[in-house]
Amino acid sequence: MTLDKKPDNVVFNKETQTYDASLKPYATNVGAPAIRITENITWKNKNINIANKTIKAKYLELKTEYDKMLEELEFNNLIYNAKFNFHPLIGETYHLYNDKNSNAFLSIIAPNECNFEFIGSFYLNSEQLWRKKEI
Repeated sequence: MTLDKKPDNVVFNKETQTYDASLKPYATNVGAPAIRITENITWKNKNINIANKTIKAKYLELKTEYDKMLEELEFNNLIYNAKFNFHPLIGETYHLYNDKNSNAFLSIIAPNECNFEFIGSFYLNSEQLWRKKEI
């Protein structure tokens, strides 16, 4: 054995030229317990399942919100393209109908007071957006 080579059971750092067994983050002597890799597959699988369910739930929430926004956009386009001869007031309820030619028009007349095809009741909010009112 040469002077440069130390036995395998001796922890010698060639860069610092010191014995640094106590500074290692792992066991360095023969009598130390063996290093075993812990089984984490079940932990990974459980957390993958939780993460997937969380992401799927968030996706469904966003999709529901998106579908609701699309419906609001359709109603707003329908109402703003409908015929009406008055200036709608914010917060007031108005009713959307189809006439005999299937042209949409907005009215203040309630559905039980006329014979036109009723589409829905809406109110104009402070952001100038029409919101469907549940009857």
